[in-house]
Amino acid sequence: MYIRVTVIPSAKKEKVTKLSDTRFEMQVKEPAERNLANRRVRTLLADTLGMPEGKVQMVTGHRSPIKMFDIDVN
Repeated sequence: MYIRVTVIPSAKKEKVTKLSDTRFEMQVKEPAERNLANRRVRTLLADTLGMPEGKVQMVTGHRSPIKMFDIDVN
């Protein structure tokens, strides 16, 4: 399953908004440097979906605010 996440880094508060089953918007405190925001988004997405972080992989968007994640549901 693929999930699209729009990320706003360096926010004052962390916030996860579910727009649909496959779309989220996330605000994270970490800046968009040294992969900090990407790691935090992956952790938040795994927590939100209630699965281990190892089942969530970023497919595209490593340097973009719009990211695609592949979720291993097996």
